[in-house]
Amino acid sequence: MLTGANVATVIVMLLVGFSDRLNPTDHPLVSTVGMAFPVLLVINMGFLLFWLIFKWSRAWVPVAGFILSYVPISIYMPLNVSPSPPEGALKLVSYNVCCYGGNFKYEQGFEKVRDYLVDEKADIVCLQEDNDSWRRYCFKQLEERGLTYNDTVVLFNDELRFNCLGIHSKYPIIRRERIDYKTVSNNGSAAWWLKVNEDTVIVVNNHFESCHLNEEDRRQYRQLLKGEMARDSVRAESQLLMVKLAEANAVRSKQIEMVCQYVSQYLGRYPIIVCGDFNDNPISFSRHRMGKMLTDCFVESGRGVGLSYNQKAFSFRIDHIFCSADITPYQCEVDTKMDASDHFPMVCWLKIGVK
Repeated sequence: MLTGANVATVIVMLLVGFSDRLNPTDHPLVSTVGMAFPVLLVINMGFLLFWLIFKWSRAWVPVAGFILSYVPISIYMPLNVSPSPPEGALKLVSYNVCCYGGNFKYEQGFEKVRDYLVDEKADIVCLQEDNDSWRRYCFKQLEERGLTYNDTVVLFNDELRFNCLGIHSKYPIIRRERIDYKTVSNNGSAAWWLKVNEDTVIVVNNHFESCHLNEEDRRQYRQLLKGEMARDSVRAESQLLMVKLAEANAVRSKQIEMVCQYVSQYLGRYPIIVCGDFNDNPISFSRHRMGKMLTDCFVESGRGVGLSYNQKAFSFRIDHIFCSADITPYQCEVDTKMDASDHFPMVCWLKIGVK
C-alpha cells in the first residue's frame, strides 16, 4: 500500500510539474494546480526518508520520481553556481514597491526604497506600483543619486484604480510604448527603449493580472492550510479559491500572449529584457510561455526557491526576469533583506553581447 501511494504521488507530481504546458484559456481549473508542486516534492521526500529507514530497496520509487521531475524541479528551485558577473555587465532590479507603503513597517516607504536602490548601485530599475512618483518628486531625488533617466507610465487613474509602471535608469530613454491588452483590474505592460553604450536595449516592465484575493479569502486560505476550517466549509471555500485563481490565470494568459507578440517583433534585432510582477508561480503557463521565447534568468543563474512574495501562506516566486539569447544572466537572486513591500526585489546582472 505504501509503495502504491508513493507511485501515485510520483504520477501526480509529474502531472502537476508539467501542467504549465496547458493554456488556462482552455483548461482554467487545471492551470491552478502548479501551486501544489512544492507540497508534492515534500511528500515524495518524506517517502524517500521512510524507505531509507525501513526498507531501503524501495527507495528507487521516490528517486525515480525526482529524476523524472528534473525539469520542473530545476525551474522551481534551480541549484546553479553562477560565476561572478564579468566587466561591463549591468545590474537590473525589478521590484513591486507596493505604492511605497513601507509594508506597514516603515513610515518613510519611499525613502527606504530610494536608499536601497542607491546602495545597490543598480543600472536599470523597473518598478511596479510606482504610484508615488507624481507626489514625492522621486524623479529628482533618484536623478540626484545617479539614476539620471526616469519615466512612469500611468496604467489607470480613476476613482477606484491607480497604478503605475516606472523605469529609473543610468542610460538614456529613447522611447516608450504601452502594450495594450484587456485587464480586469489596474494592470498593464510597457516597453522602454534604452541606449546602453552602443546597443539599443528594449526593457519590458509588467504588472500582470492579480488573483483578486481579498483579505477574507487570504484568511480562509490560511485556515485551510492549517486544517482549522470546518469540514463542511472546506469544499466550498476550496472551490471558490480555485475559481478565482482560474479566472485570473485565463486573463493573464492573454496578457502574456500580447507581450510575447510584442517581443517577437524585435527578437534577434535588439537585446530584450522582460521583467516584473507576473502574479504567477514558477510552475505556471505564464512563466513557461515567456520561458519558451526568452531565457529565465533565475532558472539560468539563480539558486534555491527564491520566494519573492513575502505574505504568509502565499510565499511563491511570482516576480520574474527574462532576457533574449544575446544577453547572459549572472547571479539572479531574490533579495530577502529588503522588506519595505509585500514583494522582495529581484536582482540580476546582465551581460549584453553574443554568448
